[in-house]
Amino acid sequence: MDQTDRRIVQCLLQDGRASFRRIAQVAGVSEQTVARRYRALIAEGTVRVRGLPGHGGSREQTWFVRVECRPDATDALADALAAREDTSYVSVTSGGSEIVCQTRSDPARPHGSVLQSLPRTAKVLGFHAYAVLHIHLGAGAKWRAFDEPLTPAELAALHHHEDATDLDPERSPRTGTLNETDAPLLAELARDGRTSVVELARATGWSKARVSSRLEELLHGRALRLAVDLAYAQFGFHATAYLWLTVAPGQLTTTGEALSRHPETTFAAAVTGSANLLVTVTCRSMDDLYAYVTGKVGALLAVTQADIVPVLHRVKQAGTRVHHGRLTTA
Repeated sequence: MDQTDRRIVQCLLQDGRASFRRIAQVAGVSEQTVARRYRALIAEGTVRVRGLPGHGGSREQTWFVRVECRPDATDALADALAAREDTSYVSVTSGGSEIVCQTRSDPARPHGSVLQSLPRTAKVLGFHAYAVLHIHLGAGAKWRAFDEPLTPAELAALHHHEDATDLDPERSPRTGTLNETDAPLLAELARDGRTSVVELARATGWSKARVSSRLEELLHGRALRLAVDLAYAQFGFHATAYLWLTVAPGQLTTTGEALSRHPETTFAAAVTGSANLLVTVTCRSMDDLYAYVTGKVGALLAVTQADIVPVLHRVKQAGTRVHHGRLTTA
């Protein structure tokens, strides 16, 4: 993993569908080099880009669940949860006696959800579910803890879409809300979020102009999001943790926004429960995690209590299984 690889990954975190040409301009290498390095990163299980339903276009409720279970049953239960389509970020924590996962439930179809299934699972000793009330998206809510982050000028160059496809003059008036006709498009993007417009048009039977305009609508309306999964250990980051924070209600928004802007943060959201702010962070070591909690989190006076839950190992990222610290499509 050298500087070029890290710069390519940083570009993808900013825009998962950025063209190799734009990434090459920022990384200072040829387009062919970017394409070759990207394919190697994929093959090595270091990075994966997927298109997933966003929070802006779904009626589903997002939950985080802490599952207490017998230590001898933890791995099997974590694998079972990771195999479900309605789960993500499945992690074994607390020395192997707890699983934390993100899940979705449809109020119109509650039966069969994780929340309905867990009470009937013999391996489960207990669980606590926290509904996500608001996701803080400050600074794009991207993990940016690189030694040499992209400069403002490089970010500006990356976001200059001079290679964007022109919109269809007969563009459909549909808004950025998912509907049944989007199913084939979502299926292709779930396999590979960087699938080209030409390939998407071939797979869906749509015109290239329709694919381009519909992608823009869904992304702009946050009905579709690009999840860039990373094998953090491959970048030298070995300390991931959930921080369950108790914050004064009147300071919840400003505190969540402040935390979301930290480079170490991968996710920040207001949730139900006495610990009303959930933050996930990824640091290089436990020493760095300690410094982060005592320094940056400790500086926020509205935080009155913190429950730090280190991740022992992750079984699933946003939509990608993790095996021995590497991403896998299996």
